[in-house]
Amino acid sequence: MTEFLDGLTEYLRSLNDWYKAMMTFLISIVPVIELRGAIPVAAHSGLPWFAALPSAILGNMLPVPFIMIFGRRFFSWLRKHTPFGKFADRLETRAEKRIDTVRKYQFFGLMVFVAIPLPGTGAWTGALIAAMMNLRLRTAVPSILLGVITAGLLISALSYGLFGLGG
Repeated sequence: MTEFLDGLTEYLRSLNDWYKAMMTFLISIVPVIELRGAIPVAAHSGLPWFAALPSAILGNMLPVPFIMIFGRRFFSWLRKHTPFGKFADRLETRAEKRIDTVRKYQFFGLMVFVAIPLPGTGAWTGALIAAMMNLRLRTAVPSILLGVITAGLLISALSYGLFGLGG
């Protein structure tokens, strides 16, 4: 396993910064991984934080409007036509558990929820909660964006050691 990780690390460091930024962008699109995984990988690959942060933010925000517009219909389709119905149920159940907190604090609640860089939070779940609450895009997207920026800054600080905390 160490040989694999050493080889992967060597490969990542050999890429030029444009490819590293694109890799960061693509990793941050993936649900659950999002910024939490993309920025540390970018830091490990040697991509400067000032390139990693915007790449990760843009990638993490890309699916948000689509989740808000099509998320509930997509989950309904998954339940009816694919073996991923239980996965869709779990995601919706997880989002439903957090709706009350977000509903109580509205814009700020959604922003803080997205900003907390822990599993079960983030742009994907925040967008799903916004969709389940029938929030308008013009209300939810800025709130989610501020949360993603906040999470990105926190993770960058830890990953790049901006405050002497990380690698």
